[in-house]
Amino acid sequence: MARHAELAEIQLPDFGMPTFEPEIPAEVYRNRLDKLYKIAADDGLDFFVVYGDREHSANLVYLTGYDPRFEEALLIIDIKNRLRKPLLLVGNEGLGYTHISPIREDLEIVLYQTFSLMGQPRDSTGHLWEILDTLGMVEGSYVGVAGWKSFTEYEDVTLSAWLEIPSFLGEMLYNQTQIELRSLVGNRTDILMDERSGLRIINEVEQLARFEFAACFTSQALRNVLFGLKPGMTEFEAVQLMGLNGLPLSCHLMLSAGPRAFMGLPSPSMRKIGRGEPFTMAYGVWGALNARAGWVAESAAELPSDVQDYVEKLVKPYFEAIVAWYEHIGIGVTGGELYDIIHDRIGDPFFGVTLNPGHYIHLDEWVHSPIYKGSDIKLKSGMALQVDVIPATGTAYFTTNIEDGIALADENLRHEFATKYPEAWGRIQARRTFMENSLGIRLKPEVLPFSNIPAYLPPFLLSPRHVMRMVG
Repeated sequence: MARHAELAEIQLPDFGMPTFEPEIPAEVYRNRLDKLYKIAADDGLDFFVVYGDREHSANLVYLTGYDPRFEEALLIIDIKNRLRKPLLLVGNEGLGYTHISPIREDLEIVLYQTFSLMGQPRDSTGHLWEILDTLGMVEGSYVGVAGWKSFTEYEDVTLSAWLEIPSFLGEMLYNQTQIELRSLVGNRTDILMDERSGLRIINEVEQLARFEFAACFTSQALRNVLFGLKPGMTEFEAVQLMGLNGLPLSCHLMLSAGPRAFMGLPSPSMRKIGRGEPFTMAYGVWGALNARAGWVAESAAELPSDVQDYVEKLVKPYFEAIVAWYEHIGIGVTGGELYDIIHDRIGDPFFGVTLNPGHYIHLDEWVHSPIYKGSDIKLKSGMALQVDVIPATGTAYFTTNIEDGIALADENLRHEFATKYPEAWGRIQARRTFMENSLGIRLKPEVLPFSNIPAYLPPFLLSPRHVMRMVG
């Protein structure tokens, strides 16, 4: 019999939770800045400017360990003068919080009260142009700017002119360089986030360990809901099952049932969850996100009459596609191969797979994606990726969903991970064993699953031990 997916009763092991919290040491941040200096200098930049706010903090945190809590912040790096400390401009409430940075002593902290909330004092700060003057940013200076995205030929022919930072900052940089065509102030977010060469695409072992730590909590939170959900609960009560611990969010927590579930993204409400309703949830923190979707039912008999073939029509082909993705991904595999694997199996319009079938993850939930039609980008050791294939059917069948995180690690990186983080390594190996022995998923040695519900998919959420597996 050909290999295929089936619904079976399976015991999900307890993979354990962290008793140790990995930290990113100061030396890692210094190495990141060293790499940035070299790339920016090779590109002829005089200054590199990184903007951050509450929502868009990942690039700033990556370089400094500092994230704005209520305000904005700006990191200004003098590329030509390595002896000058990078300037970190912060608002009133961010000033004391700068001690969160492991490399605070390597930074020059500047109070820039324009970044403060409205109504707060503004009388103890200099003007931005004065700060830039002091740095030596003058006419003809070549300034690269990083916000949170770069652009493509689909959007504009002068891509570098689009700065995704507040206009008052962009105008100040333009005025300071005094270039009519503004050609020397450009969007260089690609240095950090480009899908081929961005600095944040390849992770140090310390960062990967931090991602695994985060994924334990996001995946365990969903596991708690899968095994604790009951009809009659409100959505708020379902969220309380998660046991949230306060790790910084990468996106709003999503949980909804009934008609709102078809939108996918709503936050929970006081609405009661009914038997026989569609249900979806996703929880993301810095470095990890997990999502699941299905029906609040014990079996297909409790589904609407027109979708009682839900497993056969949607879930089985979906799971088989996810398994093929898991089994093919590895070092040297191209993004285009993964795209084709999904679309060859569930490319029919019924499945509604329109977004990238997988992407990079970091402190932000979506950094970029190498997985698109025709992509020749080869995956490398140190990458952290999400299996994230969303069948937005737009029909009464609703959807099904597995979103979990993995990392790719060559033999040297695996040895380093196992040596430095043996507790996490034990969880990773246990997950691999479960995926192969219980779910029938054959992973390559370099694939490290980070989720405590690895590829675990119960279509009927009131029967959480009946899940999809591969046989044959």
